[in-house]
Amino acid sequence: MDLDTARQELEEFIPHVKNISDSSIKKMAGRDLMRFKEFKKQGIAVKFGRFTQKENKQIQKNVEEFLSLTGIDSAEKLLFTSRYPEDKDTIHRLKTEHHFCEKISEGIPRPWRLIYYRARKMFDPNNYKGRYTKEEKEKLKKYQALHGNDWKKISELMCRSNLSVAMKFSEIKSAINYGPWTKEETQKLMNAVKEVMRRKVKTENPSSLSSVEQSNTDPWIDREKLYQQLPWTEIETKVGSRYWRQCKQKWNSILTSKLTKGQQLYRGTNGLQAKINLIKRLYETKAEDANEVNWDELSNAIGDVPRAYVQAKFYRLKVSSVPLWKRKTFSEIIDYLYEKKLPELEEKL
Repeated sequence: MDLDTARQELEEFIPHVKNISDSSIKKMAGRDLMRFKEFKKQGIAVKFGRFTQKENKQIQKNVEEFLSLTGIDSAEKLLFTSRYPEDKDTIHRLKTEHHFCEKISEGIPRPWRLIYYRARKMFDPNNYKGRYTKEEKEKLKKYQALHGNDWKKISELMCRSNLSVAMKFSEIKSAINYGPWTKEETQKLMNAVKEVMRRKVKTENPSSLSSVEQSNTDPWIDREKLYQQLPWTEIETKVGSRYWRQCKQKWNSILTSKLTKGQQLYRGTNGLQAKINLIKRLYETKAEDANEVNWDELSNAIGDVPRAYVQAKFYRLKVSSVPLWKRKTFSEIIDYLYEKKLPELEEKL
């Protein structure tokens, strides 16, 4: 299949395919296209985002079955072959002979690359080594000074995962404040977010730039759908005194506050109707796991609120209405709310 045809056929399953490099398209045409078509026949859509518990179990099953089939004695050898140079040729031969790509992705409607990265994260023993010691933190700073942000190289030297060393360095690279946010810090965060959003809006839709060109009273926040992916490491640098995870959490709390000021969504009659809508929408998703719910879409359907706000309301609803909810699965909780709580709310309304 030529490159243009492959890109065109993949576009049906991957909306952002135009932004993917030619080399990646070639790999996806070989590894994913036939799988995607098979899933389509079964009425199953290709998924992105966070992996569900069911998918994690399927990955574990696929890896264990492949190890049993080939005789490779550990998931680490299978997924981190470079750590075992003496076995490398044998493992590569076995992976080719027994169709590693097909086997590892069996039953999971996602691009192969994402499944492979998820498997590596799940089975990397370096991911679960607990807190960093003072000595490790000093080593990490030294290695980063030597190798920059080559986290693969640093992870090998530290015997920690790529993700772990990158996140830890982000946390320790400046004097981090763990106390309450000051007014100055909060303003820096607001300015940083506004700056990156102005750039983002200007790039995507220059005509709408006026919506973020507002005064310091920040009415622009209400008009922009800002609960989305932002360049948090860049924002971290602009704030200076907090690492990216703190900035993200603080921004989410600010956004929730801004979007709910003066809003009567969950009060009185409106509150009853919102709960009814929430239960009905969740029931219609037929989701077996909370990670399968598109919370952004759900929050837009219920009101102009961020997903964290709706998730918090759902949490309160299940805690207050579902007996022994901790022992129930997600789908059992939804069924209970739909069958028992919904009629009660409708009658009250």
